[in-house]
Amino acid sequence: MSIKTKNKVRLNKFIAICGVCSRRKADEMIQQGLVMVNKKTITQLGYYVDPNDIVCVRGKKIKPEKKQYILLNKPKGYITTLSDEKNRKTVMCLINSSFNERLFPVGRLDKDTTGLLLFTNDGDIAKKLTHPKYEVKKSYNVSLNKQVPLLVLENIKKGVQLDDGIMRVDSIDYLDDSKRNITLTIHSGKNRVIRRLFEHFSFDVKKLDRVGYSFLTKKNLRQANWRLLTPQEIKKLKKNH
Repeated sequence: MSIKTKNKVRLNKFIAICGVCSRRKADEMIQQGLVMVNKKTITQLGYYVDPNDIVCVRGKKIKPEKKQYILLNKPKGYITTLSDEKNRKTVMCLINSSFNERLFPVGRLDKDTTGLLLFTNDGDIAKKLTHPKYEVKKSYNVSLNKQVPLLVLENIKKGVQLDDGIMRVDSIDYLDDSKRNITLTIHSGKNRVIRRLFEHFSFDVKKLDRVGYSFLTKKNLRQANWRLLTPQEIKKLKKNH
């Protein structure tokens, strides 16, 4: 097993960085003897490679992909997965034809939720953006089936006990005078947490739209459209997280 030194990365991570497959799948390929480093077959997990090593998978030389960072304004009716065995529409359909890199969505939005969704092939930044300790803020506009009394908003501000723990919001307020439309900011990444939050108070969420992700917004980004992050945005994203 090679020793880790500065600039070296684990072989399975290098394979993933090159867009071949996931780290888990890379480990399987290594164990199957499908990976060579400098013309030597490597079957040991935990092997490290440096930038000058020649790595081949199934006899084909691989190299790291260009890092991509894409922001999509997701429309309703798409599920947030790489593929679907039921042949339902996935968010990958909206961007895949434009990129050769192996991109994946950062976090999830359920099928009926619209709004901002980030895609990348940068596993390190994706991990940080989804890890609870970094508390990445996400802002949503919520449309409900009936007026929400001020007392409910006050109770939500205090924290609400759900089945999987206490749900806290960073901020919450009325979006307009109808009192059916609410804007809130959270840092929780739990599944369907906003829908469950309002269901706890017997409200049905009619529309849910993510309008902010970290410092990113939907400005000038129409639904079903995507854009590349600017170099300044990428730098800020990495610095903040």
